[in-house]
Amino acid sequence: SGIVLTGGGAILEGLPEIAEQIFDLPIRRGSPSRIGGGLADHVASPAFGTAVGLTLRAHADWMREAPASGGGPFSRVAETIRGLLREFFQ
Repeated sequence: SGIVLTGGGAILEGLPEIAEQIFDLPIRRGSPSRIGGGLADHVASPAFGTAVGLTLRAHADWMREAPASGGGPFSRVAETIRGLLREFFQ
């Protein structure tokens, strides 16, 4: 067990060492994972952990509740967005 530091503050130099002394537990910096596409290099930092996590969660929820593909204009737009999100997050 231990503590995972995320967010912009996790990047501060010496923070994990100070946190280990305070909490007397192993500490590590957490970085987003499961990131694909062109933005992976830019958001693979602890500073983006919350934003990436919330985006992945919203995407998973949206994919589960997305309307079935049909012939209407909303369905075509939804299918296009779904395809773009699949490309971005895989």
